[in-house]
Order: sequence, then C-alpha cells, then structure tokens
Amino acid sequence: MHDAATGMNVHQIRALSNGLAIVATITLTVVGASAQLGTRDETLFRGRTDLVSVGVTVAAKKHRVITNLSAGDFVVYEDGRPQQIFAFASGTQPGPPLHVGVLLDVSGSQGLDLKFTQKAVIKFLESVPDAIDVTFIDFANYVRGGRYSRSDFPLLIRRVRDLTAGGETSLYDAIGLYLDGASKQDGRKVMVLYTDGGDTTSSLSFETLMTLLKASDATIYAIGALAQQPLAAQFTQRVLLEKIAEGTGGTAFFPDGVKDLNRIYEQVRGEIQAQYTIGYVSTNEKTDGAWRKVEIKITCPDSENLRIRARKGYYAPSRP
Repeated sequence: MHDAATGMNVHQIRALSNGLAIVATITLTVVGASAQLGTRDETLFRGRTDLVSVGVTVAAKKHRVITNLSAGDFVVYEDGRPQQIFAFASGTQPGPPLHVGVLLDVSGSQGLDLKFTQKAVIKFLESVPDAIDVTFIDFANYVRGGRYSRSDFPLLIRRVRDLTAGGETSLYDAIGLYLDGASKQDGRKVMVLYTDGGDTTSSLSFETLMTLLKASDATIYAIGALAQQPLAAQFTQRVLLEKIAEGTGGTAFFPDGVKDLNRIYEQVRGEIQAQYTIGYVSTNEKTDGAWRKVEIKITCPDSENLRIRARKGYYAPSRP
C-alpha cells in the first residue's frame, strides 16, 4: 500500500523545523538482537532499541568500493572511547531492511531533459530489488511525496512517467519532507537526490536543513547536473550538495550532462549494495540528548589507502 501523495506547505515546514528536538531523540535505529556477531541472520538487526547502527562505505581510488571486509577489520570509537561491535552485515549479507528514497527535481530548467531523466530514474528504481519500499518525492515550487511498497511499483513508475517540468526549486523543503518520513522508519535508509540547480523557494533554510540531517540516520547520495549553470553558481551549489551528502556518510556526483545519468545511478546502486552496517551498544548510558561523536577506523592491511564514509555521530536518547 502506498501513501497518498502529499505536498508540504509552509506551516508543515515550520512545524518540522520547530520539531528538531523531537527528531533528535529518535535517531537510534531499532535494530539488533542477541545473535552472534557475523551471523547471516536478518534478525541480528532487530529487537534492541539501544543499538547504535551506522552505515559505512569503504572506497579506494576512483570511487572503487571495497566489499570483502569483515567485522574484525573495523574498530569503533564514540567520543574517543572504544566500543564493541555487536552486529555486522555487509552488502552480501542479510541485514536491517532497506528503505530507499528518490528525490527528483522537476523545476522549469528540466524542460528539455526531463524525458531522459525520467528514464534514468525508472531504470535505477528497477535496479534496487532489495528495497522493501521506495519514498518518491518530486519537487519544483511545490513538494509532493508518496511511499510505495514493492507491489505498488507499477503505480510509482506511472507517476514518474507522468511528471511535467515547471516552476522554481524547493530543494531544501523536499529533503526536509523525506527526513520527516524517514524518521518513522526502522532499518537502513538511503536517499538519492537529483537536481540541476540551486534552491530558490524553500521555507527551510540551509542551516536548519543541516541540523535536520545531523539528527537523521539516512545516507544521502546527491547527483548535481550543474553543467548548464553559471560557473559561480556551479561552485556554490556543488559545495552545498557535497555538504548535504558527506554530512550523512554519502557522497555527491556531478555528471557533465544528463547522458551520464545512467552511469551515475549505476555507481550509486553499487555504493548502496557495498554499504556495511555496523551496530554497537554505547558504553555511555546517559540519556541526556547530547551529540556523540562516532569514529570508525579500519585495521586491515593497506588501510591507509582506503577512505571510510560514515556519519560523524548521533544524538543520544533523552528522557521524555
């Protein structure tokens, strides 16, 4: 069953912004169980509310992802203190359920390229069969989103094909709407964003959006097709998209044009499938809602040539 497509008005955006303290208290993923570490069992990531779950991508040069590491190749620190890895899954192992979000810019600048963009998005959606559902949001001067289960995919594909371009760009509001829905989901959350321009009409500020991203546990991959923008705008928008993606443990891609979209979406799919999930129970039992810094390192040989991408921390739970 898919959620009815809904827009996000100014009052809802303000309510979302005002609810940051609430969002911050629910960033711990409900995952984990008392199964042995490394067991190929999806129940490993279910059942415990005190397990901190972190998505981790390991890459070598030229974005080549590394997929053959085990739990013993990682060490986790929280606020500088070592933590014991309690649960672990690689992309080839059953882990927490995967929820995928896809955000598509359909503002007026998309007019000439929309048909190609639609085909690329549909091809990507058809290439992530492990996702138990997809949240799809299209945005221009409006923001409209819905959640689709696997059985509702024909409806989703039809919706993508029926899109038309026009209007301004409410990029920050679209991400805010996604984060609001994702905060109610349990499991691994990955969002893929496509835009060809900067934000022009959002109610959310960039600073507020970054606070929301810091409080979330979604990994974001951003695709910025900025080649048609003036050079100064390209630089500014590139920096913003990199901050949005890298702050969540994801990455940003900047194709030269829409013809590169299929290749970029394929690379994003590979990153999603290569993501490790590491779970640990924090040794800090305080329920103070404070920010906790998380650092993940690799101990395997040649680790100095590998790059780890993971979110930088989370907000501790707080008493009601």
